[in-house]
Amino acid sequence: MNRPISPPPTKRRKLSPNQESPEAQPPCSTPTPNPDDSILRVYSWNINGITPFLPASQKPITSFFTTKTASPISNKNTSGTVVKDSLHHVSLREFLRRHKWPQILCLQEVKIAHSDIKTQNLVRAAVNPSRRGKSPTLEAGDPEEEEGEGDEGPRYTVHFTLPTDKHNARGPGGTGKVYGVCGILRHDISQSSTLRVRDVDWDHEGRISIIEICLSNLRKPHHNDDDSPQKSSTTTVPTPTARKGEKLAIWNIYAVNGTSNIWRDPKTGQVKGTRHDKKLDMHKRMMRECRAMSASGYRILIIGDLNIAPQRIDGFPNLRMYPMQHCINRADFNKRFLGKGDGEVGEDGGEGREDGEGWEGVDIWRHLHGQERKYTYHPRGVEWGSNCDRVDLAIASRSMVENGEVVGAEIWDSEVERGPSDHVPISVDIRFRT
Repeated sequence: MNRPISPPPTKRRKLSPNQESPEAQPPCSTPTPNPDDSILRVYSWNINGITPFLPASQKPITSFFTTKTASPISNKNTSGTVVKDSLHHVSLREFLRRHKWPQILCLQEVKIAHSDIKTQNLVRAAVNPSRRGKSPTLEAGDPEEEEGEGDEGPRYTVHFTLPTDKHNARGPGGTGKVYGVCGILRHDISQSSTLRVRDVDWDHEGRISIIEICLSNLRKPHHNDDDSPQKSSTTTVPTPTARKGEKLAIWNIYAVNGTSNIWRDPKTGQVKGTRHDKKLDMHKRMMRECRAMSASGYRILIIGDLNIAPQRIDGFPNLRMYPMQHCINRADFNKRFLGKGDGEVGEDGGEGREDGEGWEGVDIWRHLHGQERKYTYHPRGVEWGSNCDRVDLAIASRSMVENGEVVGAEIWDSEVERGPSDHVPISVDIRFRT
């Protein structure tokens, strides 16, 4: 089967005797609810395809020929403990519940065709409480079924940005089931702010969705909304409060994976270059739009799978250096988005951009956690922690950091949190100025 892999396999140096693989992490501790209603919690996760998260009745027939036990692949961590390879009974609703109902969840690589309205509606159902009070993705008789009883959590709205490019985003067999991002927003966000979710006119591959929030109608924490199928009388979720007129733009990104494959004009189909060229073009267009939005008063959070590991510490056992174009791509990204001082630019690939332009953001994980090693891309089929990269990033406007508005960041690096994907989720906490 011919499908894109993010990031693609690459040659790695063998571990030296004194270089140890990072230990497989136990499941991350359960997040605590936000006691402060000025906190906006944003999650991001490259799920590598929506199919495992849909109701069992919608799964392909081949799924019925697989066992429901631990996968034979990567079923032991480095300490020898058997870990289930969570490929079954995964649920977006349960993910939201486990992480205490975050306000925003950005998904990448959903692999839904632009014309597939049925699957899009299934996703909308999967993130909301079912009429029976159970998660809609659970089968009757499942052990998890009882946990779905009495779902009193909030409702969510879902926004898709899916590929329309028939030349560069054909997908397997021309189905169009490739790439694509999805924003899942807690229902109260739209009621406490002026909200717009939009695409950009230069992206035809379903890679960019921008959530624009203008907090203008401040509200107190509240219960489920009246239009919920099952109204709660007990569950309270905090709604962020901020000064009237605060503007925040959250970029949900699935960046281009630089390869030597052909990049075609999305309209004419004529060859324009390689996917490396497409990646650099996306960097430039993103940076220019960020600069324009910043000039109009927006604070910006870029979050998602950027397909770039910024520094040497962000790759294990080593950073991808060959072919050299990867180093050029990295240098270009670091200079455009992180400034000259971030990412060992000169050492890892020359001068990068040549146009002198840049939007200087801050790598939130490095800002808050220093040199701590955690990784977001953990490929399947190899031992956990033996070959991994930090390519899922959160980059915030420098002014947000200087004003103390970014107060938390996490990489949920465990096999449980990875689920059926090859990436683990990340999260960021933003404190609004009240």
